Amino acid sequence: MAQDEKGLSYKARRRWSLVILLVGLPIYIVLAISVVGWLDRPPILVELVVYVVLGLLWALPFKFVFRGVGKENPGADAE
Repeated sequence: MAQDEKGLSYKARRRWSLVILLVGLPIYIVLAISVVGWLDRPPILVELVVYVVLGLLWALPFKFVFRGVGKENPGADAE
C-alpha cells in the first residue's frame, strides 16, 4: 500500500478530505462570518479582503490531505 510523506494512505486521505469538506468547512464558514460580524460591518473592500484571506487560510493546514485526492489511486495495480 503506497503511503505519502505524512503516513496517510490514499484511501484515508480521501475519507479525511470528505470529513473536512462536509463537517469542518461549514463550521469554519460560520466562524469566518462571526469574525466579520465582530468588525461592525467594515467597508466592503475590507470585508472582501477578510473573506478572501480566511477563505485561503482554512486550506493551508490540510494541504497534505487534499494533495492527489482527485487523481487516480497511485497504489492501484495497473491491469
